[in-house]
Amino acid sequence: MNNQWYEIVDADRPLTQGDIIANCPIVTWEAGNLALKGSLEAEVLSNAIISIIADVVVMTQACDLEQNKVPNVILCSHISLSEYKKDWEAEMKNRTQNPTDKAWKAQCDGICDGFIWNFSMINECKLGKQNIETRIVDFREVFNLPRQFLESLLQQRNVPRFRLLPPYREHLSQAFARFFMRVGLPVSIAKKW
Repeated sequence: MNNQWYEIVDADRPLTQGDIIANCPIVTWEAGNLALKGSLEAEVLSNAIISIIADVVVMTQACDLEQNKVPNVILCSHISLSEYKKDWEAEMKNRTQNPTDKAWKAQCDGICDGFIWNFSMINECKLGKQNIETRIVDFREVFNLPRQFLESLLQQRNVPRFRLLPPYREHLSQAFARFFMRVGLPVSIAKKW
């Protein structure tokens, strides 16, 4: 397993881009009806907030964190490749498609090569007694937590964590940017050449 992708950092090391935080409490919205129907806007949102636990990776730029330019940290969730495969197979069957080995390979290649825009893949690694499976990072829902909360969480847990190293963290950041910057034109260019 390739260990050039990561280093293990102690809990007291400052938070930075590419830090992998396992079992992180994050805030999201409860699925359901968020229509206002005459209710106060803030009340509707306040009642829809839920806290969940997810594995996340820090997406906020290292320089912004290092220079204390941001009070909040942008996070994206990630799951193991084996978990993702189960979800993918269930989705394929739900669409009445056959989840073949060939289709799975094409799906993984598409993510790895950057053709499936909403996902990115980060490598597996084993360092000492710690290991991390290949992960699928999901850009479809972005989370935001106060930096002070995250740093306090890491201090309280006092557990070493994986950190993506350059250029792998920048590669992930670039995939994140491509997801947000894509533009679909309503009318394509007439190819008259």
